[in-house]
Amino acid sequence: MNSLRIAVDRLQRRSLAEQIHDSIATAIRDGHLYEGARLPSWHDLATQLGVSRGTVKSAYERLADKQLIVARGAAGTFVASPLPAFQSHLEEAPVRLPLPELYRDFHSAPKPFQVGVPASDMFPYKVWSRTIVRYSRQAAMQATRYHDPRGEMELRKEVAAYLSVARGLQCSADQVIITSGYAGALGLALHALRLDSQQVWMEEPGYPLANRAISLAGYTPVPVPVDMEGLDVAEGTRRAPNASLAIVTASQQAPLGMALSVARRYALLQWATAANAWIIEDDYLSELKLSGKAAPSLASLDGDGRVIHIGTFSKTLTPTLRLGFMVVPPALVNLFGDVAAALSPTSSLATQSAVAAFMRDGNYLRHIRRMKRLYAQRRDALLHQLGQELSSNTMAGLSLLLPLPDGTDDVAIAEAAEAWELAPAPLSPWYADKGLARSGLLLGVTNLSDAVLESSCRHLEALVQRHL
Repeated sequence: MNSLRIAVDRLQRRSLAEQIHDSIATAIRDGHLYEGARLPSWHDLATQLGVSRGTVKSAYERLADKQLIVARGAAGTFVASPLPAFQSHLEEAPVRLPLPELYRDFHSAPKPFQVGVPASDMFPYKVWSRTIVRYSRQAAMQATRYHDPRGEMELRKEVAAYLSVARGLQCSADQVIITSGYAGALGLALHALRLDSQQVWMEEPGYPLANRAISLAGYTPVPVPVDMEGLDVAEGTRRAPNASLAIVTASQQAPLGMALSVARRYALLQWATAANAWIIEDDYLSELKLSGKAAPSLASLDGDGRVIHIGTFSKTLTPTLRLGFMVVPPALVNLFGDVAAALSPTSSLATQSAVAAFMRDGNYLRHIRRMKRLYAQRRDALLHQLGQELSSNTMAGLSLLLPLPDGTDDVAIAEAAEAWELAPAPLSPWYADKGLARSGLLLGVTNLSDAVLESSCRHLEALVQRHL
């Protein structure tokens, strides 16, 4: 109830009961107390506010007379449901999904062609269910302690060991911070780095969420073009020589798929050292690279402590975990730990412990290997199924990049595909400079089972032909 700001002032002319009544009524009308919410008992609220039970009883009785609350005997007192209609003097803004240009739906199961989600039909549910149940029990027995805001040490050790093997990144568990996915890691980094310059290099095209995050944090994203070698460091220096941060997808560029060349990697590291700038490496789907061996992480080449490495379990296990990790240079360990504790403590103990056990028992690496084989098969099946006019061999992560003729409205195609329960991603919104945007579709291969592949491709081809 403290969040409802119930306060009593004995110097006011209004009675204490009136003050309590008005505070609760306002909270209900403003939506701070939702329909069906349970209110404190007379005794509990009286003790909290330092008034008599009779005073609280009088306030509750007036609220009940106005049909704002209802008493249910021994069960307690609750906000009425439904509530009477209120006449508001405030102009209500229409409520929409957050970032509607990026997210269309938070409730549906993954659809064919959807980008950024793993295969829903091949998740190891039995093993995961046993693991999460076991550690949920253990977490319940430790419910009264605060957990390490940097993440549980057992998971941080597993992540450090995994990165050493899979990404060539030698780091200690102390350098690892567990986060609420990629967005949580990016937000923590932007809080902690205290950038000197307002300008941030962003890949062009690049991840729209990162662009929005930079803008919302008060910085200026500077689009730096990519070519077949990845981010053009020389062009970045020309466009924004005083930038203090660069965000790159070095292993698999999102959304075009090329790797940052060795020469560009060293040029980027040299720029960061000379400019006293930082690099955030978004390790986009590196462990699920379907052709060839994934390049070592950019952070593994960093000898001056300028790279912050970010990864996530959302695309390898499931987005419902909202679990990611970051590796920070040794000099930043204490600073990032303080910021995590103050502004961005990590997720639940049960989830972290379950993922740590899943990794420790070898289930994670087995799952990665199994998914790579499956996704390669589904990619090949998609390439075989697409008609000649829609043929493409360019993979961008776990998505087939399907170029479209200039001027094609790829956003309209993606919107029309929703009627067929398909979710291709348009390419053009990935460009900050709309004058240079290319049309295309990103076709995720992860949820293209044999049962839906043929019909999905047939509907997609018809939609594309209709919009050409």
